Amino acid sequence: MQELSPQSFPAAITKGPIIIDFWAAWCGPCRALAPTFEKLSHEFSGKLAFAKFNIEEGRDLAVENGVLGIPCLILFKDGKEVDRIVGQLPEPAMRQKIETALKKVR
Repeated sequence: MQELSPQSFPAAITKGPIIIDFWAAWCGPCRALAPTFEKLSHEFSGKLAFAKFNIEEGRDLAVENGVLGIPCLILFKDGKEVDRIVGQLPEPAMRQKIETALKKVR
């Protein structure tokens, strides 16, 4: 799983599909989501890239992408947002949301 910086973010979203977890260290739900996001990154390996972006390192990018609350997962394909998942969900619900979002990029 990639850790994106403000510098690497633009190039990362042009390769796709990629789902990016917008998070912050002080966010409890973000920390709770992390193990599930990591596990799903292995399950979807080869179908979808997974990355994390710490909003504390790039608030402007978070605002540019309409991130109003975290955790916020945004799926990009060819630089365009395809879908988003806001908040922490149980693993089965997160898996289902990602599967549904992936169908939009095929």
